[in-house]
Amino acid sequence: MTNKHLLLFAVAVMLAACGGKEPQVVHTSYPTMSITKSNVKVPLKFSATLKGTSDVTIKPQISGQLMEVCITEGQQVKKGDVLFRIDSRNAQLELESAEANLLSAKAMESSAKLEYESSLNLYEKGIVSKYVLDNAENSYAQAKASVAQCQATANRARVNLGYCTITAPVDGVIGSIPVFAGDQVDVTTYMTMVSGNAKMHAEFSVSESILEPDKATEKNQKKGAGKDEDDEWTLADFPDVTFYYKNGTEYPYKGRISSITGTVDRTTGALTCKATFPNPKGALYSGIQGTVVIPLDVHDVFVVPQNAVVRLQNKSLVYKVGPDSCAYSTIVTTAGIGAERDLIIASGVEEGDVIVTEGANNVYEGQRVIF
Repeated sequence: MTNKHLLLFAVAVMLAACGGKEPQVVHTSYPTMSITKSNVKVPLKFSATLKGTSDVTIKPQISGQLMEVCITEGQQVKKGDVLFRIDSRNAQLELESAEANLLSAKAMESSAKLEYESSLNLYEKGIVSKYVLDNAENSYAQAKASVAQCQATANRARVNLGYCTITAPVDGVIGSIPVFAGDQVDVTTYMTMVSGNAKMHAEFSVSESILEPDKATEKNQKKGAGKDEDDEWTLADFPDVTFYYKNGTEYPYKGRISSITGTVDRTTGALTCKATFPNPKGALYSGIQGTVVIPLDVHDVFVVPQNAVVRLQNKSLVYKVGPDSCAYSTIVTTAGIGAERDLIIASGVEEGDVIVTEGANNVYEGQRVIF
């Protein structure tokens, strides 16, 4: 057998071994979903700073030497607890002097009263003239005025003496204390801050657009809350809010939106909001920064998996499946809802559309995706 015949025989054996079949084309199906409207809870997140509901700056109301610091930084105090003591010796002497002057003025008032009553009696009997009676009456009036003046001076001295002992104006926690016993203080000296921390405010800024939803969304929100369309949106309509520390830890007690400023900042276009949180264990402190999360109910929106949306530069698109089972790209606008796996599609699709949900990044235009 020649070489040519051997080659033909080998080819025939190979074809027989393969059964004479051509290679098969492998078809791939992609998971899809039909788009429908649903209701979701969107967590709106805002950077916030905590502040006590009654943070009070402590400054002395008189000048003097600081004799005693009665508290420590971070200490919990009750209203009326002693914080500082200022040298009270001068104030005590001023009070004693004022009280002595008051006693003297009262003695003079008593004498003037007796003189007036005597002159009145003599005048009624015709023994003294009207001039003598008027002088006695004026002296008595002047003595009474002197008593009132001395009483006011004594009261002022008593108040100044009270200023030497500085007490907590509210329940709270003590801030930093930059002064020490022996320091000379006056009315401008910052001594500490008492942060009323039974409740804490979380202050944050909110865009005015969030508080002015479109008519359809507003109607749906009110419908979901059981409100009539003509009712106004109030603070009571906001849901409970959550505070997260910077490390992501959730504060265990829920808060409520307690105030929204009535004016918009011209520079930022935002309003300042406060959410109030209970602080029964004193775990929150003024100055702590974190995140306030407001769960917002959104009705009748299209929610799809993130894997269904393909990002191309600054555009987002999904692959709709046509009647021919082929995929065709459509540009959409999306919004996050705080979940890792879902997005809201705001435009670009309609209810009943079928889109590719898994492997959309591997799909090309016109590819048949359902077999």
